[in-house]
Amino acid sequence: MSFSRPGTLRPVILDDVHGAQKMLSGVARITAMEGSRYLSQLVGAPVHLKCENLQRTGSFKLRGAYVRIAGLSQVERAAGVVAASAGNHAQGVALASSLLGVRSTVFMPAGAPLPKVAATRQYGAEVRLQGQVIEETLAAAQEYAHDTGAVFIHPFDHPDIIAGQGTVGLEILEQCPEVRTIVVGMGGGGLAAGIAVAVKALRPDVKLIGVQAEGAAAYPPSLAAGHPVSIKSPATMADGIKVGRPGDVPFKIIGDLVDEVRTVSEDALAGALLLCLERAKLVVEPAGASPVAALMSDPHAFQGPVVALLSGGNVDPLLMQRILRHGMVAAGRYLSLRLRLTDRPGALAALLGALSVVDANVLDVSHVRTDPRLGLTEAEVELHLETKGPEHCEEVTAALREAGYTVRG
Repeated sequence: MSFSRPGTLRPVILDDVHGAQKMLSGVARITAMEGSRYLSQLVGAPVHLKCENLQRTGSFKLRGAYVRIAGLSQVERAAGVVAASAGNHAQGVALASSLLGVRSTVFMPAGAPLPKVAATRQYGAEVRLQGQVIEETLAAAQEYAHDTGAVFIHPFDHPDIIAGQGTVGLEILEQCPEVRTIVVGMGGGGLAAGIAVAVKALRPDVKLIGVQAEGAAAYPPSLAAGHPVSIKSPATMADGIKVGRPGDVPFKIIGDLVDEVRTVSEDALAGALLLCLERAKLVVEPAGASPVAALMSDPHAFQGPVVALLSGGNVDPLLMQRILRHGMVAAGRYLSLRLRLTDRPGALAALLGALSVVDANVLDVSHVRTDPRLGLTEAEVELHLETKGPEHCEEVTAALREAGYTVRG
């Protein structure tokens, strides 16, 4: 994802974030801070989850969008605002505009998940589906802004956006004053930059760690080069941090104030989302789970107490289903096996009986008798099993072999 770069803009300072906090009073929720026993045991220090997935519209994006739109002149408000987004920014702009009485138009990709399109409309925006990828959608939004005079609301590259997102940092310090490390997901960098401005001004001893998906990590090469650089074709399930180029405004702040940027794999993201659902009972989107993925990937690298920011919870149910299945595979909770049986009555029932003894839950069975590779008296069975973890997988496989079955993975 790439965005047009703004001209010279003022720096963001702590006073801007305090001003944004006053502006957001009664608009944005002060979201919960929840402890995680599992992650605390893993890290060896207290770990708290800052639940912006429970924010209005399901993510932190409302904060920056509201502050940006509230700062427009009457003339600019009369012209309306326009944004391009596949999800969270769209909903933040739509609700913020409705609360402020400003007309909003949001361009979304033609393939955007239907729940996100419906939510954006319900929050009051006119939604236009245009483009197959976000770059095409963005171009359409910018053309609309040029033709109509509507103000383009950038998702991360503007001081007002950054100041609004920085209010999350103020809340973290108020809710967890003993915090030593804050871990936050990063795409364009607006959220991490805002938190950095607030936290480093008040608590310079707190370590700030940004997290990017390995397939969409534009910050490491940009920081190495000393200026924002673009990466080609960013790819990750974490749409909320799938950004191909850092924003100019947040890049300078992050370069000065963020202590470290880490990357996480797709497997780690899926595992973190599964953990949030199972252990914390929280629905979190992949981008929102990226700080948890970082903690799980290298737990002893973080000085506690740690606050991991769950930045959003807007995930399409179909995508959630695929991610959870992927996460369970990565965690060793699914086992797929192929084995051959003597093709006689009761053979399949005997196999399923052997699986019940070791408490393996059969999800799917494929029983093949007509494959030319099989002998005259043979049948092949493919099994998909739900297990309790890697050790249970080994136990199931060993039990089948002991029962005389030839097991193939």
